[in-house]
Amino acid sequence: RIGRLVCRAALENDGDVMPVAVNDPFLSLDYACYLFKYDSVHGQDKGTVTADVESNSLIITDGDKKAVIKFFAEKNPSEIPWGSVGADYVCESTGVFTTTEKAKAHIGGGAKKVIISAPSADAPMYVVGVNHRDYTGADVVSNASCTTNCLAPLAKVIHDAYGIKEGLMTTVHASTATQLVVDGPSRGGKDWRGGRSAVANLIPSSTGAAKAVGKVIPSLNGVLTGMA
Repeated sequence: RIGRLVCRAALENDGDVMPVAVNDPFLSLDYACYLFKYDSVHGQDKGTVTADVESNSLIITDGDKKAVIKFFAEKNPSEIPWGSVGADYVCESTGVFTTTEKAKAHIGGGAKKVIISAPSADAPMYVVGVNHRDYTGADVVSNASCTTNCLAPLAKVIHDAYGIKEGLMTTVHASTATQLVVDGPSRGGKDWRGGRSAVANLIPSSTGAAKAVGKVIPSLNGVLTGMA
């Protein structure tokens, strides 16, 4: 879903980025078209989205703007032919290939740079407005997590103006993709509370967001902790 919304944002905002291809091994072309068109939170896409079977592409038109987005369905990133459509940058948003080594597989398919839309154990991590100007040209980078993107800018403003000696943050999600609608075994079976119904419970959880802030703002490393 993150990938679809990144694609939407790129199409809606004129600039240097134009989507040329998407990859999802678990969708058919017409299903990908449907999911791109409708989003329960962000609403219906403003343009006209059609699935062109002949070219195996999504065709998106909005006024005078038209985008033809090639559809791939490969499970192995190195087998996605990004080079065939001239894709320079890949947004790795599966949540699976989050290390530098795994994400680099996209480069094997012809891409030049990879942006991981999640925290990474070893890739350089950047948050726009916080440390993005420190980018030094790495082929694989992480754009951190959703919570880190919320917390880091606020922490930077406070820290730059007043200084932070110690901090405790709390993040509250309405629900997440790993939760269940009705009570059942949690995914993986280890977090028992995580298996309770997301619509009927307040469920304590852990978060790595506070720790990640220390990566994008080194002077706050070890200063913040948090809960979810």
